Amino acid sequence: MDVRSDVETLSSALESMREDVNQALLDLIQSEIEAGAGEVAVEAGRVLNAGGKRLRPLLFLLAYQVAGGTRLDDVMPLALAFELIHTATLVHDDINDEAQQRRGIPTIHAQAGQAKAVIAGDWLFVHGFALGGRYSEQIVSVIARCCANIAVSEYHQLDHVLNLATSPEDYLSIVRGKTAGPFASGCYAAGLVAGLEGDEAEALERFGMELGIAFQLVDDLLDLRGDERMGKPRGADVHEGKMTLPLIHALTLSHGSHRARLSELIESFSDEDFDELMGLLERSSSMEYAEILVKTHLERAQAELDRFPDSQAKEMMLMITNIVKDRHA
Repeated sequence: MDVRSDVETLSSALESMREDVNQALLDLIQSEIEAGAGEVAVEAGRVLNAGGKRLRPLLFLLAYQVAGGTRLDDVMPLALAFELIHTATLVHDDINDEAQQRRGIPTIHAQAGQAKAVIAGDWLFVHGFALGGRYSEQIVSVIARCCANIAVSEYHQLDHVLNLATSPEDYLSIVRGKTAGPFASGCYAAGLVAGLEGDEAEALERFGMELGIAFQLVDDLLDLRGDERMGKPRGADVHEGKMTLPLIHALTLSHGSHRARLSELIESFSDEDFDELMGLLERSSSMEYAEILVKTHLERAQAELDRFPDSQAKEMMLMITNIVKDRHA
């Protein structure tokens, strides 16, 4: 196929790959139910298969192809492993955040109780590790380190709830471990499965890290602007006391009465305060600042792909960077 494939052709190929991932996840859950896993598999599967963009597994399948891999069956278990682990973190996050919805449906703890939700998250982790364990010791180590970093970052994020002294450096450290790290580790591991070594494999890792940072920044923007596609109410992060980058930036630049009022809004936020909060964020150009960072990190991600030969898979990876960018447009 011509590497300048039109957008429709690339979109169709991406959707076909997404359907393959969805079917593989459905088959995995069904096989566990038939094996006697019962309610835990049903509840975990309910959230796992409730939708989602599947950007992570899609990226890892494509990274494998960009790296020269030709047998998608060889890398599919890795892609599924990261999706199961990602979903496990969401289940546990929802407990910590007391969230009532995820992907437009009730969270597991809201429907089945906290104890069962913890177990369902653990169940997803175990099955993710089992899939990842099919690979080399090096790849297993990559997955283990990624999961350990998620846990460390989750701890740090809890320490920074309603912490008005949170710095941009604190924020970035948390994002690198919790959100961007899995993107980076999955792309890197996919390259290893395809036989890449050294700087080329690390280029895929850097691509994932930059894309993951941009992805989180877009989430920050969507939380403030509202987007029904997120499956959670507008301002959920603010209600939960999470220090997102627009808030951190505004606190850094604001002074006197403006900073004092912004601090009050963050510490005792209600839906009625939204217009005032957004006004203070606009006053400090904090939303615009986050948008500039999204663009910068996506450009860095795209630049990492320049070293790889043109291919449909590369075009599809670039398309995903545009999907991330367009989420907040």
